[in-house]
Amino acid sequence: MRLTNKPILDHKQAIQEVYRWTPQIRDYDNFMHVGARWVPYTMYFHEKNFRSETVNTDSLGFRYSLLNGKRFSVGERPSNGRVNLLVGGSTALGVGATCDENTVASRLSEITGERWLTFAGRGYNATQELLLYLMNQERVGEIGHVVVFSGMNTLALEGIPDEFASEYGRYYYSFEFQHYMNKFNEDMKRKKDSFDTANRDSFFQRFKKVFSRNNPADEIITDAGISLDERLIRAADAITVALQQWKLLLAAHGASLTFILQPLSHWCREFLTQEEDAVFHAIESCPNNFYRLFSGVLGKEVHIPFFNHIQNRANGIPCFDMNELLKDSPAFKDTIFVDRVHFNDLGNDQLAQIISTKIYK
Repeated sequence: MRLTNKPILDHKQAIQEVYRWTPQIRDYDNFMHVGARWVPYTMYFHEKNFRSETVNTDSLGFRYSLLNGKRFSVGERPSNGRVNLLVGGSTALGVGATCDENTVASRLSEITGERWLTFAGRGYNATQELLLYLMNQERVGEIGHVVVFSGMNTLALEGIPDEFASEYGRYYYSFEFQHYMNKFNEDMKRKKDSFDTANRDSFFQRFKKVFSRNNPADEIITDAGISLDERLIRAADAITVALQQWKLLLAAHGASLTFILQPLSHWCREFLTQEEDAVFHAIESCPNNFYRLFSGVLGKEVHIPFFNHIQNRANGIPCFDMNELLKDSPAFKDTIFVDRVHFNDLGNDQLAQIISTKIYK
């Protein structure tokens, strides 16, 4: 049901409305706004030992999963027995769940009786997901199943403008990385020129430079002007290249590998519930840059070509489309979304139920 006569909300009102409908999101915002923890190779990861009623992380920054009331993680892995990995971005991380017990990985653990690690990085693209495994391969140990429950971050991030792209793809913090690294280059050049008195800045010039610097957090980034066809192919190719590398890395374990395209509300549904419509309106009244990057891929004409391109180039790796699978869920018409790509507890449970039927045939 779509709401009519929706109120106009300023930024503060919109945030409060989001928290009113989905109070758990306050903890996720605190989790994200603690600040990025800069790490090698993947660039950033979650805060270590984060604590809240909603989301908690171990000494490495991985979110906990639970089975029979006992929590475990990459950093606190049981010493015996194999584990399974739920790989992905924030949907696999469980953003939207009211507690660690209600993430997709925790629900998979309870449904299957096996340990499923939440092996996910908020905002990560396909390459970063793979690198995260390379960095933690020895910690993970014996693996049974790997489900890459992903796709939307890579597609969204490929909408970042060309001037912030690189030959290695586009990624969260693409703009911020270039902004601050360019400042470093400027500082290095100033040091080089510091002995050249003819080119040395006056005090006034240096004062002006310091106080004229823009705050990169205020920069508005959209996907306007990005070729949709090229973006779709770039994203799908990045995903399938990563999948082939996953396959090679997992061969020694004899582990199964499955790709499941995560759902997008606009792709799998023709409707929103009243609660979903209200919170979506609030979110759209206070969008961030990542949210803006979805604007060019919301149409259903993107969905099938994107999935087909992945499936056709997956070289035998099983691929499933949760956008289609979710339609058979008994809760499909209920309130399950907290935003375009994240789910509440009921939604996460349904995702886990569906994933389990595909893995444990």
